[in-house]
Amino acid sequence: MTGAREMTFLLAEPERRVLRAIAAKLPRAVRPNHLTALGVVGAVGAGVGYALSSASVAWLWLASAMLAVNWFGDSLDGTLARVRKAERPRYGYYLDHVVDAVNTTMVGLGLGFSPYVRLEFALILVIAFLTLAINVYLETAVFGKFRISYAGLGPTEGRLILIVGNTLLFFATGHLGWLESWVQVTANAVVVFLSLGMFTVLLIRFGKNLRHLAKLEPKKV
Repeated sequence: MTGAREMTFLLAEPERRVLRAIAAKLPRAVRPNHLTALGVVGAVGAGVGYALSSASVAWLWLASAMLAVNWFGDSLDGTLARVRKAERPRYGYYLDHVVDAVNTTMVGLGLGFSPYVRLEFALILVIAFLTLAINVYLETAVFGKFRISYAGLGPTEGRLILIVGNTLLFFATGHLGWLESWVQVTANAVVVFLSLGMFTVLLIRFGKNLRHLAKLEPKKV
């Protein structure tokens, strides 16, 4: 069961228009699976960029560029299939979300091997993201609705947050004098805050879902 798509994150509508316009102009030789593979390349590249930032902060630009590549491939594969009327709903759903888990792990590991975020905090962020994703898949099976956003934020906004963070880290590193010692502290604090926020919105949605299910299936004495 793939469920009805409910794309309610902040950038959903403009992103949808942009993706459909791009998909309509892509050469016929480009197939959805090619874009899925490109998304994986982007995620691996972003992780490598983060890891290499221990050698030079300039590698953060690679991480940001590859996050954009990941967005292009990951967001466009399904759109291309829909535009060409070539959907394979169950195949695409399964492949897309297994690949999403791999992509998330690659980016998270790279972040954890950077000089800015402790590995354990980066892994907690990965766990938080994957837990949110698992809840989406369960909601799809139980309610028949595919709701990918939380508090108005989806994967696209998540990538933008990372890119903005990369930019701030680049300009903060080597330019803050004695305050530079606080860069790592701040980066770790932000990651922990984001993780806690993700777990919080999950708990809120979990409670809401349980209350709704309890009404649909009252307790039998």
